[in-house]
Amino acid sequence: MVGPLRTELPDLSFEELTMADHYTLFGAYASYYTAKTRGYLRKKGIPFVERLPSHPDFRGKVRPISGTAKIPQILTPEGEVVQDTVEILDYLEGRFPDLPAIPSTPRQKIFVHLMELLASEGLLILAIQHRWLFDEENTTFVKMDFGRSFKPQGTNEELMKYGNIIAGNILGRGLFPTPTDETKSRLDREYLGLLALMETHLISHPWFLGGHPSAADYAIMGALHAHMGRDPAGLQLMQANAPRVFRWVEHMIVPEVQSPEFYDRAIEYPDGDEVPETALRLLHYISNLYAENFVLGALAYNKAVERIPLQKGYVFDAENIDAVLPTETVLYQGEKREGAANLYHIWLLQRAQGALDALTDEDKTSVLEMLGEGPAADLVSIPLTTRVERVNNRIVVA
Repeated sequence: MVGPLRTELPDLSFEELTMADHYTLFGAYASYYTAKTRGYLRKKGIPFVERLPSHPDFRGKVRPISGTAKIPQILTPEGEVVQDTVEILDYLEGRFPDLPAIPSTPRQKIFVHLMELLASEGLLILAIQHRWLFDEENTTFVKMDFGRSFKPQGTNEELMKYGNIIAGNILGRGLFPTPTDETKSRLDREYLGLLALMETHLISHPWFLGGHPSAADYAIMGALHAHMGRDPAGLQLMQANAPRVFRWVEHMIVPEVQSPEFYDRAIEYPDGDEVPETALRLLHYISNLYAENFVLGALAYNKAVERIPLQKGYVFDAENIDAVLPTETVLYQGEKREGAANLYHIWLLQRAQGALDALTDEDKTSVLEMLGEGPAADLVSIPLTTRVERVNNRIVVA
């Protein structure tokens, strides 16, 4: 059992923060990705304070080190800055090995790595569309929430001013479909399908893999807390249709690991490398909805890198932390399709494939049998021809 979380820490200067014995999380409650890291820090019992991106040290000290304004970012006691939820998790796992976020056994490990991609990056599509297309229900809350991140003691008018600026930047990118009744009904159906599967799982299990959270649980928190567990439209559906999921989200943002509902469950991963069938059903549900884009991206990546100089350290896009390569025409399931490689997705997919490649033939066969046929199996079976890594928060050739 982890110890109590320190929550009442003084407001310190940047210099004092770097000399303290705790970490500083720069993030916001409206932020999809901050929800993942906040839950991780709390469940691991890692001492931290949270600061908003409006904090002067974020702009003046942290951003110049990381080279990006994207949250979350953590400032370590030694003055290092780590950006990106997966890199933060990997960095801290080495320092806080109790309650490991990544299981050591083959099936559980691959399940978790696929959820890092599918539950986080896949469900982002559902979560962000559900936020912005349900404008009548969500807009005032979301804009005020964004505004609080930048002027927390501001008037309502000031919060809406900042919220409108942020919303305008997001909506101005032209990424969203027209918010028709048909589109909104589809989003609700996808969300309710997800909730139903997770609700069934939570009847028998406190977490995706038994008695304590894994990176799979943290990965889905972006969608289920920051967006659809707080925005009015998503929250109403969750509370009305999935009370166990609502309780799970509630429990994910407190430091206790063992919930009262599962007081007798050992705080450990299941024996025998078990992945509960109900957890697999949820993985396949998300995969069937969203994995095809990642498959097409992987195929497009292999084609795109044929035209790119492949020397070690080659930076694909020095200016953009979310680099996407040009669209390619690829062949998938016997048909010509269009795909574009998001390089962060390639990095995450490589992580899952690398874990699979490191297994013995027997264990690899067991994992592939677990995944069965479909997009999830395709994801781990498409060999990426060029390895990449993140260096200074940019994707480069490894």
